[in-house]
Order: sequence, then C-alpha cells, then structure tokens
Amino acid sequence: STEMKENRMNVTDLILIGLTQNPQMQRILDVVLFITYIVTVSENLLIVVTIICSQTLKAPMYFFLAFLSLIDACYSSSILPKMLADLLSETKTISFNGCMTQIFTEHFLGGSEIALLVVMVYDRYVAICRPLHDVTIMKHHVCCLLVGVSWTVFFHSIGQILVTFWLPFCGPNIMDHLVCDIFPLIQLACTDNFLVGLLIAASGGVMSVITFVMLLVSYVFILHSLRIHSSAGRKKSLSTCTSHITVVVLFFVPCIFMYLLPVATFSLDKAITVFYTLVTPVLNPIIYTVRNAELSGGISSLPHLMWL
Repeated sequence: STEMKENRMNVTDLILIGLTQNPQMQRILDVVLFITYIVTVSENLLIVVTIICSQTLKAPMYFFLAFLSLIDACYSSSILPKMLADLLSETKTISFNGCMTQIFTEHFLGGSEIALLVVMVYDRYVAICRPLHDVTIMKHHVCCLLVGVSWTVFFHSIGQILVTFWLPFCGPNIMDHLVCDIFPLIQLACTDNFLVGLLIAASGGVMSVITFVMLLVSYVFILHSLRIHSSAGRKKSLSTCTSHITVVVLFFVPCIFMYLLPVATFSLDKAITVFYTLVTPVLNPIIYTVRNAELSGGISSLPHLMWL
C-alpha cells in the first residue's frame, strides 16, 4: 500500500555496528581483512586460470572446481571491500537499496555454492561408481547444464528479497551486524516479523539440512563402492572425496547453525559471517590443492603454460 511505502521510505540508510568500536582494533582488523581478501581472491583466481590453461585438468571435477573457486572469489568481493571501507569510516552506513543488493548477492552466491557442491558429489558418484560410463554421462554440455541449474537459486534469492523488501521500515536504522544480512534487517521492521523470520529460516535452514544429509548419504554409498577398486584407484578417489567432504562440512555446519538457532544470537551470527567471508573462501583452494597432485602440478607449471 502507499502508506506502507511511505513508512518504509522513512529508512533510506542503515548504520552497521561492525565488529568493534575501538579505533585501534579497527585499523588492525582492516589490515588483516585486506591481506586475507587479496590472498583469497588470488588463490581462487589462480585455480580458475590454472584449470582454463592446463591441457591435463579437463575432467568434469576440475570444470566444477573452477566455478566453485570463481563463486568464492565473487562472494568475498561482494562483502569484504565494503567491510574494509567501513573499518576506516566513523559512520558505517549503507543505503537501503544497497543493503538489499548485498543480501541478494550473498544468498545467490551462497545458494549457488550449495547447488554446485551437490553437482560435484554427483560427478564423484559417476566417476567412482560408474567409471565405464563416466565419459558418456558427464559430457561437456551436460556439465554446463548442471552449472546452469545451480544458478537457478536466483529465484530463491529473489523470493527472500521480495518478502523482506515490502516490510515497513520506519526506524530505528541501526543494524547490529558487520554486513547487511536478512535476519538482522527484519529485526528493524516496525511490524511483527515472527512469520517472516520463520519463513526465511525454514526455506534456508530446511534446505541446508536436507542437502547436507543427502550429501553425507551419497558419500556413504560412494565410499562403500570403493571397496572393489584397486589400491591406487582407491587412494586417488579417497583423496578427492576427502577434500570435497571437508569443504561440504565447512560450508554446511555453520549454515545450519545460522538458520536453526534463534535469530537474536547476533554474536554467533557475526562469527559465522566472518567464517564464511574469510575462512571458507581462503581454505577451499588450499584443501583442494594440498590433496590433489594433478592440480598442484598444474599450478606449478602455470608460468610455463602462460609463456607458451
């Protein structure tokens, strides 16, 4: 309604509390976050470039890994630059529309990563459980289609934004968080937000729990089938599976906590945001590289490949 729109427009800017109000600590955090951001983007883009340039890393697993690394780089870039600027500013403000954009980007990239992790499990299943049909099933156009399907979470992200966008925001405009996030934002709505919060928690939390359980069950079947493989084949498959399982656990466990615990636990919400923004994107490339000799070799030979 027109009245609701007018009420919502009373809040055109939001103020973020951030991690700390201590100026000295803010400067230290700014340096740490800046270094972490540069390392994160460099690591992930290095994997993307290595997979694109290498003639040996053409398996579907590496195709999906390149997109996973690209998502991690984009996710960090959607949050950290603004966080770095806020640490150097006295007033940490963001426009309402900018806040909506940041929330959409976070949920779209996070949802795409969930879907891509599922796709990567399917690829591992085909490669290990149906090795004779791997080439015919995981053709390049099928891999492209699966990546495209992972991006359909766009509609889920749009749905969450629309539900939030039409809530009346007439004040206050101070958000106890480091970035714009959906739960802290709906707490500022001047209306009963219980049903909206429950809907968002259910759509995100239930999806995360179901997907996490499905992935773990899938890996039970995959690891069970490894019994019939040779010792060398089993070792190689276990290496790639262990890397993926580690990434899955690092991604889903905090996600489940964030959605299923009460929305008022903002201190935990801040910690999880820092984990997703800093720890996960910087660890994923290390996890995949350390346990994958082919990828490590590809990175080592990258200067030679680019020179050619």
